[in-house]
Amino acid sequence: MLNVIERLSFFASLYQVHTNPKQGMWLLYITVLILSAIVYRLGFAKKLPLLKNVIIYALLALGCTILTFFAVFLPVAEGLVIAALILIIYKVRLHQSKKQEIKASE
Repeated sequence: MLNVIERLSFFASLYQVHTNPKQGMWLLYITVLILSAIVYRLGFAKKLPLLKNVIIYALLALGCTILTFFAVFLPVAEGLVIAALILIIYKVRLHQSKKQEIKASE
């Protein structure tokens, strides 16, 4: 027999999607949306006009709707956490490298 609870991803089981599906799915959607926005901002965002930013984030929110359904059984949110951590480490090291270049050139 297939036990659905054992197959849930970490965040889906954390938000108890199996016992309270409405609240759990909303929490999972918000998590995926926030993590996707962080990954986009850290890795891919460019300086754009306000209207273009609104369009991009609206499409991101729409895409996260689909990702949320995958995130119930697949590690979507977990992968976004890892991607965000890697990008944060990259940005910190890049900042330190630039700061050392400025000190070396003085």
